[in-house]
Amino acid sequence: MNLDSIRELIREDMDNVNSLIRESLYSDVALIGELGNYLINSGGKRIRPALVLLSARACNYQGNMHYNLAAIIEFIHTATLLHDDVVDASELRRGKETANAIWGNEASVLVGDFVYSRAFEMMVKIDSMKVMKILAHATNTIAEGEVMQLLNVHNADTTMESYLDVIHCKTAKLFEAGSELGALLSGATEQQTNAMAAYGMHLGTAFQLVDDVLDYNSSSEEMGKNLGDDLAEGKPTLPLIYTIAHGNEQQSSIVRQAIEKGGLEHLDAVMEAVKSTGAIEYTAKMARNEAKMARDALSVFPSSDYIDAMLALADFSVERSY
Repeated sequence: MNLDSIRELIREDMDNVNSLIRESLYSDVALIGELGNYLINSGGKRIRPALVLLSARACNYQGNMHYNLAAIIEFIHTATLLHDDVVDASELRRGKETANAIWGNEASVLVGDFVYSRAFEMMVKIDSMKVMKILAHATNTIAEGEVMQLLNVHNADTTMESYLDVIHCKTAKLFEAGSELGALLSGATEQQTNAMAAYGMHLGTAFQLVDDVLDYNSSSEEMGKNLGDDLAEGKPTLPLIYTIAHGNEQQSSIVRQAIEKGGLEHLDAVMEAVKSTGAIEYTAKMARNEAKMARDALSVFPSSDYIDAMLALADFSVERSY
C-alpha cells in the first residue's frame, strides 16, 4: 500500500474534513480568509489529520465527529507553521512562498493566532473534557518545543538527548495527539488508546529524523524549502550533532563553527563532513527504528485495511524522498 492508496482509502472522510476546514476558516475579515486559504491550498501531505481518520476507522468509529478533530489538528499544525516561518524568517515552504514572505510577519502572526483560537472554538463543540485535555496539553507541549529549539540555536554543544526532546515536543506530539484522539473518540480500550498514542509519537519522530536526512540528501525542489535552512539558522539537527561527536578535529570544528555563526559560507564542507562521518546513515537508522516501534505499537489491533494503511504510513515515513 502506497501513499496514494492510503489517501484513496480515506478520500471521502478527507473530502469532508477539507470542506469543514474551508467553512471554519470563514471570517468577515478578508485577509484572514485570503491568507488561511493560501496555506490550506498550498499542498502538504495532510498526515496529521489523516492519522485522526485512520485511527478512528481502525477502532470502528461510526460517527462524524472525527472530521472536527482532524480539522482541529490541521488548524493547530497550520498555526504553528505560520509562527515558525516568522521565527525562522523562512521564505519558502512546500515549494511556494511562505505567508510571511507575501503578507508580512505581522499578518502571519495574527492570522496564526486566529487559526489557533478557531481550533479551540471547534474543540468546545466536541463537548469532551478528555479531548480538550489532550489537545490543550499538545498545544502547550508544542510551544515548549519551539522555545527549546530556540534555546538550542547557535549552541554547538546541544546533546542528542536535548535534540530528541525538541522533536518529541515540537513535531511528534501532534502526531501522537491525532492518533490518540481517533481511538479515544471511538471508545477504544485504554490499551488500544495508549497504543495509538505510542504509534503517533514514534511516527512523528521518524518523520522529523527523515526530514533531517533529506536536508542533506535532497535538492531544494524535492524538499520544497531552501536547502540548508536549518544550517543557515544555526540549528543543530541530529546529523550535525553526530558529526561533531564522531568526526575528526577538522570536521568537528567546521560544523561547530557553522552552528555557532550560522550562514552557509562553508555549506559544501559541512555537507561533506556530515556525509563522510556516517551521520546520514546513523540518523536514517534511528528513523527506521522509530518507524518499527510505530508498527509494533499497532500489534494490539486486529488486522484491517485501516491498520494496514497505518503500517504502510510508517514505511512511507522512512522511504520517502520529500
